[in-house]
Amino acid sequence: MKLPKRAFIVWWKDIDKWISPKHVFLSSNLPPGWSLVSVGDIVSQVLERVKVDHVKEYKMVGVRCYGEGTFHRETVKGNSLSATYVTPLVSNAFIYNRLFAWKESFAVVPKEHADCFVSNEFPQFVVNEERILPCYLYLFFMCNAIVKEVNKASIGSSAVSRNRFKEEDFLDFEIPLPPLPIQQAIVERWTKAKEEIKSKKDSTGDIQKSLEENLLNKIGVDLPPVTQRKGAFSLEWQDFERWDTFFYREDFIQLEKQLLSMKHAPLGKILNFISRTWKPSDFPDGVFEYVEISSVNKENGIFGSKIVNVNNAPSRATTLIKKGDFLISTTRPYLGAFAIVPDKYDNCVCSSGFALADKINIPEIDKDFLLFFLQCQAGLRQVERRMTGGLYPAIVQAELERVIVPLPPLEIQKVIMKEVKDGQHKIACESGAVARKTLEINTEIEELILGAKSIATS
Repeated sequence: MKLPKRAFIVWWKDIDKWISPKHVFLSSNLPPGWSLVSVGDIVSQVLERVKVDHVKEYKMVGVRCYGEGTFHRETVKGNSLSATYVTPLVSNAFIYNRLFAWKESFAVVPKEHADCFVSNEFPQFVVNEERILPCYLYLFFMCNAIVKEVNKASIGSSAVSRNRFKEEDFLDFEIPLPPLPIQQAIVERWTKAKEEIKSKKDSTGDIQKSLEENLLNKIGVDLPPVTQRKGAFSLEWQDFERWDTFFYREDFIQLEKQLLSMKHAPLGKILNFISRTWKPSDFPDGVFEYVEISSVNKENGIFGSKIVNVNNAPSRATTLIKKGDFLISTTRPYLGAFAIVPDKYDNCVCSSGFALADKINIPEIDKDFLLFFLQCQAGLRQVERRMTGGLYPAIVQAELERVIVPLPPLEIQKVIMKEVKDGQHKIACESGAVARKTLEINTEIEELILGAKSIATS
């Protein structure tokens, strides 16, 4: 089965927006035994709501983008919620985020979240399991062709990020529905492939973890387990730095003592932090490549940019970057979105959410070693300790400069980095295999769900 690519006829009663409607499947093209049904005929919306009690605690859940499932967002007291009512989650219900459906924010509620709640931005639906499996409905809405239709159906008065996929549009979608045995076979095929992909991802995670452990072992750091403070505690005056109990978490203090006991230097002494603004004359063509915080991660460094018109530059696009610069994300720094700017991104612009350093001030440290240390747990726990903020935790540059960096002999640093480079090559190979497998299974599942390919049933 294929979606129409050119003009087609539609009833006036089906046109409620000047976009290609979501009724895009032709019943004459359905495989034998399949039927074309509206989603509203096979699901019922969960309408139960509970009034918020100001003294009661509520475990609030969100839905991740790109089909990554539900997650426990926060536990808050009722008096901290702006909503008057919240909706209890129903195990095995289909749920989505109205605001980010265009980013594939669909999921099936797992059992472990059945005692949680959501706001009205997360409609959920109980499916008629005599006709459709919840996971099959999820896979249908994860198909590329369907996501495009969701984008068209989403509406909003501001930027795309504010578009909403309304419940009536969801219920009005038509789905080509195969018999339950075929649905089950497709779900089982997807589940098996997903397990294979997870196994490969776990393998890359194990390699990364062993590289970090090797670094810490070679420099003599024994990373203490995370240990929360319980009850009252006292400190020596010389150890007192700020009025923040989280700052004095036991593992933070133990790690700091270990690092101070060896040759070390604060990051502010090692790196030459600068502010380098850009001028329109830097870009005679009138455009530049913009590196956002979301374009940098721990695994890949800078992995993308977007073209921006000089005259319409975002307010945060403030900093000109050069090859060899050090970029450190100061927003959610515990994620390790740090990078050394490669040649490809020379003379780009980055967000003001990065701290920028143009060189290393001391000869006792290798640049690659410094980056890898900052991104390992010994580095990330230090920035986690010094950040502030709730929903959008960040670290100010003055606190970032106080991060302690060990200075083992250069020959030790180079030995460590040789092993790291070898390990990272293995990770890159495994990641490539994961990407290929993911694309392969997504394509196959979409063909199966849209009826373009058949599957054997037991």
